[in-house]
Amino acid sequence: MEKKFETNAIRTQLERTKNLEHSVPMYVTSSFVFDDAEDMRASFAEEKDRNIYSRYSNPNSSEFIEKVCQMEGAENGFAFASGMAAVFSTLAALLDSGDHVLSARSIFGSTHSLFTNFFPKWNIDHTYFKIDELDKLEELITPKTKIIYAESPTNPGVDVLDLEALGKIAKKHNLILVIDNCFATPYLQQPIKFGADLVIHSGTKLMDGQGRVLAGITVGSNELIDKVYRFSRITGPALSPFNAWVLSKSLETLAVRVDRHCDNALKLAEFLEGHEKVNWVKYPHLKSHPKYEIAKKQMKAGGCVVAFEVKGGVEAGQKFFDSIQLLSLSANLGDARSIVTHPASTTHSKLSPEERVETGVTDGMVRVSVGLEHIDDIIADISQALG
Repeated sequence: MEKKFETNAIRTQLERTKNLEHSVPMYVTSSFVFDDAEDMRASFAEEKDRNIYSRYSNPNSSEFIEKVCQMEGAENGFAFASGMAAVFSTLAALLDSGDHVLSARSIFGSTHSLFTNFFPKWNIDHTYFKIDELDKLEELITPKTKIIYAESPTNPGVDVLDLEALGKIAKKHNLILVIDNCFATPYLQQPIKFGADLVIHSGTKLMDGQGRVLAGITVGSNELIDKVYRFSRITGPALSPFNAWVLSKSLETLAVRVDRHCDNALKLAEFLEGHEKVNWVKYPHLKSHPKYEIAKKQMKAGGCVVAFEVKGGVEAGQKFFDSIQLLSLSANLGDARSIVTHPASTTHSKLSPEERVETGVTDGMVRVSVGLEHIDDIIADISQALG
């Protein structure tokens, strides 16, 4: 029987344990024992599908992976200790010295640092493409290009890329399309439907939803995930059983929470759009968003993040942040608590001023992760801070 999203977020094949618990318990153990020498030999030889060591697999991680695979329409996955562990391990597992990555220019600051500071040491090159120039993307493909990488919506500018267009280009040139789906979650968007081969999430964000744990996950085809698994099994970036258990419980309320996040975010975006102290505002399901029609096509709703620019530059921005009373000043997002962030001085501070301009991060940009408080209280705090 085909199940709906909300059911897939709650029910898995791992529910029925030998002790018949209604909820999968915590398996806080580093390793697992064997019946005899032959059982141990066969397990390490991968003749048996069983848990050996929690760096390889653990029932809690397996349940979390199964849920995300069900929600994303993926065959398999691997869970990581953080979102960046997922990004690095996925790319490192698939790339060889001499390979080339074609990446969207608007990406998370740490991912940018990975491309510019670390991959060059291993002779892995990259080229950035502008998110609004997909028609020129094929001109940037070289014989050494192996992966197309992008976020949609992007961090922090909530720009939207046409996933279907990217999927067609990747398939035409036999490239691996990797999409960071963190801002949307599987509830709002399933990139595999549009041609993505692998989908990455920072489970730290909306999947957890309460700012408690760090986590990451990559899901996709069995063939590609096997490569990611074998790299990660050796290098050790696995998710802890406790964090996996927390995340699996959090996913049970993902749809309900994200619906409220999106309702609040759209109302805040509409309020900011007409504010005299704001230069511009971006939110995927706001009609003024330059990629509104694409966002409506591939996203069920607009997500929890609103970006806007305060009039008056750096000084006005500092006054705004210092005047916030209710909302949290933090670099996280996707929390039940609303958060305001200044990307130019925090998440994207490692970029040069020129690089920030290229990615759309202005000195006055504010990123709001709209939480689950009453929308009147969220708007009131931002309104008084702007005033």
